[in-house]
Amino acid sequence: MTPRPRPSLDTVFAALADPTRRAILTMLLEDDMAVTDVAEPFEMSLAAISKHLTILAGAGLISQEKRGRVKWCKLEPDALKGSSVWMQGFGQFEPVNLDAFERFLGAELGLGGEE
Repeated sequence: MTPRPRPSLDTVFAALADPTRRAILTMLLEDDMAVTDVAEPFEMSLAAISKHLTILAGAGLISQEKRGRVKWCKLEPDALKGSSVWMQGFGQFEPVNLDAFERFLGAELGLGGEE
């Protein structure tokens, strides 16, 4: 199997910018999950969850595999290494305020919707 190219930092951070996608990643920390189980705690359609999963997979943060009739999602923690190394570079100056950083990313990526 040919290794996938690493997604850019922009792609990873854009995927992480959404609170639903961050919640999905947190859920997948525990174990692999079927798509229907991922969707269960959210008040949105299965199609909407599938779009979130597609974005996470495109960023390399999760992988999806069909087992029988069920599609499973698995966290790919190595995908965060590049972004983690980049963020650690800011640690030498001062602690990173993640809320402010999230607002900055939202403004830079044109995502607007501050909570």
